[in-house]
Amino acid sequence: MIDMRRARPDEADRLTEIMRGSSAYDGDYYVIVKHYAVTPAMIDREEVWVAHEFGRILGFYALVDGPRPELDLMFTVDEAQGRGIGARLFEHMIGRARARGFPSVRIVSHPPSVGFYQRMGARLIGAVPSAGHVTWSRPELEYILRQESQAS
Repeated sequence: MIDMRRARPDEADRLTEIMRGSSAYDGDYYVIVKHYAVTPAMIDREEVWVAHEFGRILGFYALVDGPRPELDLMFTVDEAQGRGIGARLFEHMIGRARARGFPSVRIVSHPPSVGFYQRMGARLIGAVPSAGHVTWSRPELEYILRQESQAS
């Protein structure tokens, strides 16, 4: 059974390994994650949650508070792809965002993941221009929470 729990600071290195080891970022896309690391301070500061089964981390996400709340990271280990873990992580993240009263969640995606986020209900709202070592624009999506709570 897959359970969700808050990440622990001592798991930062493992979460970084999952992120950098994702085949979704092979080739040109690796530059996005190459210099990025999950740190203990990030885990303390942000909402970082892991999906785990029998103690093994299968994926994680980070929800960042701020003027525009954002899904900063979401990864599933390659061996667990196709088991619905990405959807479970996303749905959990939306529940946490709703509990915190966020009106929406911004998602800056790498291009191959856009379809997943759209299937989850996010809408494409633009693109973030290339910057630094990322030489292409990245799709920007938004998941609106406000409408769901008003419709209920």
